[in-house]
Amino acid sequence: MRLPCPICGERDLREFSYLGDAVRLHRPAPDAGTDAWDAYLHLRDNPAGRTRDLWQHEAGCGAWIVVTRDTVSHAVEGAQLAAEMRDAD
Repeated sequence: MRLPCPICGERDLREFSYLGDAVRLHRPAPDAGTDAWDAYLHLRDNPAGRTRDLWQHEAGCGAWIVVTRDTVSHAVEGAQLAAEMRDAD
């Protein structure tokens, strides 16, 4: 699979590190219980269809990007810088 880095252009998946769901992943408070931290670290949804995931272009420019893709067809619809999404909220 190839991902479109907004800075470097289309690159091989091996240049990126995957963090997870860009929409629903919320870090617990530092004093949250063990169950909250266990769920944050280990439990992830595995949806079929359109997703928005957070990736870092680790072997490239280092940018954090949000990639919109379909987990069924493996089609990548696009990507944008995570900082731009945060600024738009």
